[in-house]
Amino acid sequence: MDLSNLKPAEGSVKNQGKRIGRGQGSGKGGTATRGHKGAKSRSGYSKKVGFEGGQMPLQRRVPKFGFTNINRVEYQGVNLDKLQQLVDDNVITDTVDFVTLLELGLVDKNDLVKILGRGELKSKLKVTAHKFTASAKAAIEAAGGEAVTL
Repeated sequence: MDLSNLKPAEGSVKNQGKRIGRGQGSGKGGTATRGHKGAKSRSGYSKKVGFEGGQMPLQRRVPKFGFTNINRVEYQGVNLDKLQQLVDDNVITDTVDFVTLLELGLVDKNDLVKILGRGELKSKLKVTAHKFTASAKAAIEAAGGEAVTL
């Protein structure tokens, strides 16, 4: 074996195909398969997102609608039945706070947490969150627990 008979491993190199734009003798010179004129024939062309060939794009054809409140505060909801399930699975024992919920993957680090009242809570828990619904707070306290607002 020497440098004159080295070959890449079988199947490791895909066929490169015909080289375009390398002169008339190559059979793919001239327009280099790009056709004549127009944006697509130019170097540097890239189709814009949503471009429909000059037709008014769907995003601009559809009328604006609704209202977005810039002061809206989004909360990540956690229901009582989920907390009860975690207690049943022996994942949590007596306290639930943001760090616990974060480690369990129920919330992200930038979320605000709101405890919601779906389901019933049988265990005595000290729950710490940013907000509580009235029914959730009542259910936690009825079970002998404590609802602490951050």
